Amino acid sequence: MPIDRYDREILSALQQEGNISNQALADRIGLSPSPCLRRVRALEASGVIEGYRAMINAKQLGLTLTALIHISMDQHTPERFSNFEKQIRKLTEVQECLLITGQSADYQLKVIIKDMDAFQQLLLNKITRIKGVSGVHSSFVLRDAISNPSIPVDNG
Repeated sequence: MPIDRYDREILSALQQEGNISNQALADRIGLSPSPCLRRVRALEASGVIEGYRAMINAKQLGLTLTALIHISMDQHTPERFSNFEKQIRKLTEVQECLLITGQSADYQLKVIIKDMDAFQQLLLNKITRIKGVSGVHSSFVLRDAISNPSIPVDNG
């Protein structure tokens, strides 16, 4: 799907304010409401817009510990990776699971959890018990210096 200036402005606005009304979005980007809505629907139908989410403050829910976990696998086979990813998807504490290169690890996980006791339970009773996990290295986030979930859309 070709993306033009209006589509980029729509995407940028929706990333900043996902619950904006169609009228307000149309006013912001300089289109009338009908063509604006058609463009949003087309972006949704094409898969450019995958969905909408509320951003939630983890600390307000008592989730005060964020950790990055590097995971090494014993075998580098599609089956081993597939099984690991399937098991990790079941863990609601895992926010991201990235298959990486350039490190001694194969995966980097980002987890958000209540506290160190909960982290220990997650690590020892769930993550390290996944078949193929051969090494784990954890780092703890002191603070979010920059957190930007938006995708750059101004590469026009």
